[in-house]
Amino acid sequence: MRLHGYFRSSASYRVRIALNLKGLGAEQLTHHLRKGEQRDPAYLALNPQGLVPTLQDDRGAVLTQSLAIIEWLDEIHPHPPLLPKDPLRRALVRAFAQVLACDTHPVQNLKVLARLRELGLPEERVTAWAAWANREGLSACEKLIANEAGPFCFGDVPSLADLCLVPQLGNARRFGVDVAAFPRLLKAEAAAKSLKAFADAAPERQADAE
Repeated sequence: MRLHGYFRSSASYRVRIALNLKGLGAEQLTHHLRKGEQRDPAYLALNPQGLVPTLQDDRGAVLTQSLAIIEWLDEIHPHPPLLPKDPLRRALVRAFAQVLACDTHPVQNLKVLARLRELGLPEERVTAWAAWANREGLSACEKLIANEAGPFCFGDVPSLADLCLVPQLGNARRFGVDVAAFPRLLKAEAAAKSLKAFADAAPERQADAE
């Protein structure tokens, strides 16, 4: 398999964690987002959105969107599972993941922040926007798992929820959010980061890290 990504991309980070948890290898191909390499015509032919990650399987099939990629990996390599068997629990995990991957991360990512700068917002207001988006999403997630024993988001094993949480907390810190306000999320993060699969997927451990 080939994984097209970028070391600091939260969505790529999620997929790297999933691959590691499944014990799967993938050739890592870098597209430097700040240099606009994701808009290269050859890459756009693979992913018309010009976003990362993109995963090519060993037969050449192309998959985009991190949650779709992760659920596909979970279906073809079901051990260890990243979603609970119980339908209700699966829905709860998906809902938590989507708060971050669909409603939080997209409105504070590089593309949106660049557009805010183009519209004339000063840098401090751009950063404030990103921090606000992170606080809103993480605050909701803190409440969603407040009654979950843990240590992970939903029980004693990592799930899709944890794959989304760890990168998002990293983003929040970069934008100056006081994450101490989210003790339950920090508990899940600590449990996740104690696992080699999460540690090896961290941005600073990637070959393209700067």
